[in-house]
Amino acid sequence: MKISGFTFIRNGTLLGYPYIESLRSLLPLCDEVVVAVGAGQDDTLARIQAIGDPKLRVIETIWNESMQDRGYVYAQQKMIAQFNCRGDWAFYLEGDEVLHEKDIPALKATLQKYKDNLKIEALVFDYYHFYGSPHTVAISPGWYRRAPRVIRNSIRNYSPDGLFFVVMDKNKRGRYPYAALAGVPIYHYGHVRAVANMQEKIRQVSQYWGHAPPAFEDYGHIDPQALGEFKGSHPAVMQNWLAEEAAHQLRLNPNYKPTRRERRHRWMMRLERLFGWELSKKHYRIVNL
Repeated sequence: MKISGFTFIRNGTLLGYPYIESLRSLLPLCDEVVVAVGAGQDDTLARIQAIGDPKLRVIETIWNESMQDRGYVYAQQKMIAQFNCRGDWAFYLEGDEVLHEKDIPALKATLQKYKDNLKIEALVFDYYHFYGSPHTVAISPGWYRRAPRVIRNSIRNYSPDGLFFVVMDKNKRGRYPYAALAGVPIYHYGHVRAVANMQEKIRQVSQYWGHAPPAFEDYGHIDPQALGEFKGSHPAVMQNWLAEEAAHQLRLNPNYKPTRRERRHRWMMRLERLFGWELSKKHYRIVNL
């Protein structure tokens, strides 16, 4: 069994991504890791090259700045990296996502288990979405609880906006992949970066979605019922980044009024607790084996 990892990144340092930590967490699992590095304004390329791991393969790219339709430039960059993968499985890990070292053996065993089971096209991961602090996670259904991050590398698929996979059957309409649960989480740190880095990230990202940057002053403007306490351990590779780069104290706005969308999520969480449902958005179909 051969496992390929892949991702894309541009201006990772400037925007405060823990992209080096992300790559270092992925390398022990994979036989190769393909990174599409876009030409930017910082030292991202040099820092990735300095990792010096022979399993790491860098593809230098130029982003299409005129592509400002629903994040499709991210799909383009993701697919450049994915289409250069040579493994049985292709594992997509974003620049603010990290694997815990304790989960690598179990994850490798799961990939081996399903290698020859063609009913399983993808693996779906649970998520810890850290918000405003390494000790706080987003728990409302407004945040996806699970997402496919591993795809079988022998099936036709593409990514319409960079976030998920669409499998193509017989040149007709696409569908979400048939999947099994990976049984391990992904640690997502995108919303715990320093406030100034988040502001710059929002400013830069918005242009590729064709809209003005939404207002963001700090992490305090959120429904407190959408948050919970994180009681686990962080991946070892994240310790320095969390100490030096992350926002540490989440100060919630006491006068904050939940939006209509957040009030709807409150009702959804009540239904989840009452009936044991899981109502967050899903880009996969779990296979009953």
